[in-house]
Amino acid sequence: MWKRLIFSLLIAVGALVLSAIALDRWIGWKTAPDVYDDLQALPHRQVGVVLGTAKYLRTGVINQYYLYRIQGALNAYNSGKVNYLLLSGDNALQSYNEPMTMRRDLIGAGVPPGDIVLDYAGFRTLDSIVRTRKVFDTNDFTIITQRFHCERALFIAQHLGIQAQCYAVPAPKNMLTVRLREIAARIGALNDLYLLKREPRFLGPLIPIPAEHKIPHDVQDYPAVTPQQLADQERRREDAAGKPSAQQQPEMRTPGAD
Repeated sequence: MWKRLIFSLLIAVGALVLSAIALDRWIGWKTAPDVYDDLQALPHRQVGVVLGTAKYLRTGVINQYYLYRIQGALNAYNSGKVNYLLLSGDNALQSYNEPMTMRRDLIGAGVPPGDIVLDYAGFRTLDSIVRTRKVFDTNDFTIITQRFHCERALFIAQHLGIQAQCYAVPAPKNMLTVRLREIAARIGALNDLYLLKREPRFLGPLIPIPAEHKIPHDVQDYPAVTPQQLADQERRREDAAGKPSAQQQPEMRTPGAD
């Protein structure tokens, strides 16, 4: 009795694991024609969308996934493969701002500020892809991230009728844990697209690219806030007669996460 029950349970678990692996490989196969490892073969697009991740790990060590994405963005821009870089990432906390961090590093590497656009609401890969289309009015763009992330981002784009391609930048060699986590992320993406039909957490007014995107001179470098947040902070300071608010600590995202 118990042996039969355990055997049936193992069969069910094995079937689920095999199904997850099959779905993972199906997404990779379906998106493969639009993934480019060779920069020279990458077709030109006006906009390159750099998907954000934390610059530092929880241990304080620099995140190699971040470094490779920044270098890939620089390579694509300097080679003339993209004309503008849209930096899409998490800005959920005042003390943690992925787009502004990427902007600082890209400007430091020589990219003109006028060719950089910030998307502060790229909380997940789905948000970044859909907002590029619906907020930044760009339907034909190059995604810049690691290959495993490329495949999921392109799958989302294809499902939603968005034309995109991806420049796959290198990944650290020791990425088994990240790759296993990616399988779970792909199942989550299938659930979002087919069952829940989720939309981005925020959309907002249309901001076409190219357009002039000004950053106030007094904006913080890192941590950073949006111009609207600056105005809100100034209003709160006046209302509270100068009482300081408590600082929140950043919750860094795992390497390669949404």
